Amino acid sequence: MLKKTGDIITIGFALFAMFFGAGNLLLPPFIGLQVGNHVWITILAFGLTGILLPFFGILSIVNSGDTFNDLGNRINKGIAPILGSVIMLCIGPMIAIPRTAATTYEVGVLPSFPNSSPIWTSIIFFAVTWVLTIKPSKVVDIIGNILTPVLLVLLLGLISIGVFSPIADYNAQSLNTGESFTLGFTEGYQTLDVLASVIFAGIIIAAARTKGYNSVKSKNQVVIAAGLLAAICLFLIYGGLIQLGATSGITDLNMKRSELLIHISKSVLGHYGMIAIALSIALACLTTAIALTSAVGTFFSQLTKNKLSYKLLVTVCCILSCLLSITGVDNIISLAYPILIFVYPIVITLVLYTVVFGPFITHKLPFVGALLASTIIAAFNLLKYLGMLNDSTLAILDKIPFFAYELGWVVPSAIFFLIFLVIDKSLSKEG
Repeated sequence: MLKKTGDIITIGFALFAMFFGAGNLLLPPFIGLQVGNHVWITILAFGLTGILLPFFGILSIVNSGDTFNDLGNRINKGIAPILGSVIMLCIGPMIAIPRTAATTYEVGVLPSFPNSSPIWTSIIFFAVTWVLTIKPSKVVDIIGNILTPVLLVLLLGLISIGVFSPIADYNAQSLNTGESFTLGFTEGYQTLDVLASVIFAGIIIAAARTKGYNSVKSKNQVVIAAGLLAAICLFLIYGGLIQLGATSGITDLNMKRSELLIHISKSVLGHYGMIAIALSIALACLTTAIALTSAVGTFFSQLTKNKLSYKLLVTVCCILSCLLSITGVDNIISLAYPILIFVYPIVITLVLYTVVFGPFITHKLPFVGALLASTIIAAFNLLKYLGMLNDSTLAILDKIPFFAYELGWVVPSAIFFLIFLVIDKSLSKEG
């Protein structure tokens, strides 16, 4: 019993460290700044896409097998490589990896060296990433093992002091309740954790197996318990940071995310506390970048059956990430938004329907219907964001339940699931 509890804690904290990319630190305070006293509804909304759905992502893999391929194959064998590639690009060189270097510069370097250049910071950052990814070193493990507890202690200290002794009252210039929910829900996309969860789950399941949990029951128990532990930790950190942003005393709603975090850290912990957090974040960003770059190289190398070598893919990944990182955190987030509002509903649908209906509906067609509906709505939502729809089309789309809250895919996916389920049963009877 003690061994099992210890393993759950070990795996749970490892999963937390995977999910808690240092770039995610910048999202919750900025959300809090926008919503003022609507903190709890926003924490709930952010928790849905940033915490609960990633936990469901783990469950979807656990219920399907051991890896993302097992989840994709439940629907169609072509889904796993296509959707897997999109996910790896998002949590890799398109969004997550560049954000680690940009965060390092803006939070870890710029406050102490205001005249420094993001170009040289990014070049050095990715040169180190490349070296430690091409030839993995124990240095990375040592930094990661020491860093995660230090960063957690610093963050919990920051949050505890800031919540019980707030810098200021809630910002009066805030969004209304509905807008606050929508902001929290869609900003949760930027954590990328739902996308990452279906990849990380395979790593966690493998870790559970190496600790001797080989039966389906014991493996599931440990992985689910570890997932719950990671979710609780994420809730405490994210919720606390949203509260700190809402009571930061900042009135400029367009303040850069990194500047807001620096302001909060300095106001709560003082100059040296801010430096400690900045250094911890910089090191966390480096270890995150190494882990993600390695994952990208491994995934695409296996996908191409080693026609593209691991070293080549890692090199290309570092170069692309370096170029994108120079644009800055806020620009990376802005660039990511249209990509994520299209990809996220599709992945969420796959995860939710697998968890809810997968145990007792084994046929593939109903799940294909749900994914088809979500893809169509996500495409329309993307076109709306890009301003490519006329007023009459928008008027029709606005009649779809929850479309205004970026949740327009919910009802259509359920309807298509039922329709395709009926069709599937009819075809089975005729067969």
